[in-house]
Amino acid sequence: MKNSRQQEILRQLAACDGLTTDALAASLAVSKETIRRDLQQLQQQGKIVRHHGRARAIHPDHRDGGEPFGARLKSHYADKADIARHALDWVSEGMILALDASSTCFHLARQLPDIPLTVFTNSLPICHEMAKRERVTLICSGGTLERKYRCYVNPALVTQLKSLEIDLFIFSCEGVDEQGVMWDPAPHNAGFKTQLLSRASQSLLLIDKSKFRRSSEVKIGDLSQVTQIITDAQLSRR
Repeated sequence: MKNSRQQEILRQLAACDGLTTDALAASLAVSKETIRRDLQQLQQQGKIVRHHGRARAIHPDHRDGGEPFGARLKSHYADKADIARHALDWVSEGMILALDASSTCFHLARQLPDIPLTVFTNSLPICHEMAKRERVTLICSGGTLERKYRCYVNPALVTQLKSLEIDLFIFSCEGVDEQGVMWDPAPHNAGFKTQLLSRASQSLLLIDKSKFRRSSEVKIGDLSQVTQIITDAQLSRR
């Protein structure tokens, strides 16, 4: 019965952009707790993504179901700002940093001191923030602006990175599943992170507790590639 119910959940989610837990419970005539358990299992299987009481199906042939930057910035605001503050301990004068277009890295950018640094990023908001720092050398990835995520998409990124020796790549992601795989909803953001992970001497993953045991459309890489995780979650040893 559980399997047939979960298949019906997937069928309903595939027919729309997303449904709330309440709507699914009413449609299937079961409790909200039952639906939450079903959704958790489906998410762990990589079949759906959950956001703030809503669920949506993952469509491999239509990969861009992430939330806009503005919505992500408001989500878990205090937790992300605190995680970003702890990342400052890894930053020192003279470093070449790479920051992704995540809302958590934007929190970090707002807290970065005005010291001699080079910051490379694909994030429009971070570019605006770094422009206020007179001692920071800012390098923007450039390219086409993706307004939804407020980031630049540059097909020539591989060539651009050849001239940069990245000391530390700081990033976040949409989710980390139970196997330690990191995920993002959009191919261009996932590709940026995959390339920077392979190029940087060290890497920091900034991730709040809501993103564990979650997957999304596009794989970034594995936690084994990350130097350090900074989070507000209690991590068990893998």
